[in-house]
Amino acid sequence: MSASPATSTWVIDPAHSSIEFAVKHMVITTVRGTFSRFEADLDIDETDLARSRAAFRIDAASIDTRQPDRDNHLRSADFFDVANHPTITFTTTNIERTGAGTFRITGDLSIRGTTRTVTFDAEVHGPAKNPFGKTVVALSVTGKINRKDFGLTWNAPLEAGGWLVGDEVRINADFELVKNG
Repeated sequence: MSASPATSTWVIDPAHSSIEFAVKHMVITTVRGTFSRFEADLDIDETDLARSRAAFRIDAASIDTRQPDRDNHLRSADFFDVANHPTITFTTTNIERTGAGTFRITGDLSIRGTTRTVTFDAEVHGPAKNPFGKTVVALSVTGKINRKDFGLTWNAPLEAGGWLVGDEVRINADFELVKNG
């Protein structure tokens, strides 16, 4: 990513950040999970956040739904196929200011070797100084994707009708970003 003169580099504070998802299970309930390992290259234009750029990387094997058998199934070739596709990536292509502290972030999301352009809503809070004197901002991102668009098509029919796993995946991510330097 090329940086403008007003651009500075930032890092994710993993202790104060999370990536969560939710999917319908058996049509009637919601299963939630997280990814525990992720990182990003962040070039933030402090004079115009819409000119910022980011590239996120998620370790697909770090999936956690609090149920080890389900997590192993999600890591398998039926879903993420982490043996062949260990990383989920998102790279911004456009950031549009939609209001005071709100943005629409468009980028290329790659899961399981398939890349699609997706758009997420985002809120930015800060900057503020943390107790160690570092400048931080908070970034909250929400959106939805269809898992089948990325080749995650495994499913099982239910006796009463419908499918075991819903197609829509809701994504909710919160990041505390720390300015480098």
